[in-house]
Amino acid sequence: MNDIVTCSLLIDDDIATNFYNKHMLLKHKAFKNVKVVREAKNALEYLKNLNNKLHVKPELIFLDINMPFMNGWDFLDEFANLEKDVIQDIKIIMLSTSNDPNDIEKALKNELIYDFINKPLSNDVIDQIIEKHFSYKIAR
Repeated sequence: MNDIVTCSLLIDDDIATNFYNKHMLLKHKAFKNVKVVREAKNALEYLKNLNNKLHVKPELIFLDINMPFMNGWDFLDEFANLEKDVIQDIKIIMLSTSNDPNDIEKALKNELIYDFINKPLSNDVIDQIIEKHFSYKIAR
């Protein structure tokens, strides 16, 4: 199993969390390129530059909720306003430490969000993401 997800984008302000999650994704081997941005506005710039062919379009975005300057909810508002060809076929998974029932409910009701997962990523959670959102059966 290689390169099921050719590019994913981690949006989280926490350096240690990004290091760990990127390591877990690349170790899993289903992920080829894992891009990391620490500010949501930088992720939006990354996505806006897709039409210029400067970046690889992510198939999957892992989005934190609580970040300075622009939080995950604000990112989603801006993301929804990007060009349709940019945002189509991108799956967003909210990856957070928040146990606030309102955050979970809001995430699951948002049509842009495919899933809500608690940090940190684990092998089992990554397997579930691949099976659920990319229709690929993981051999166990």
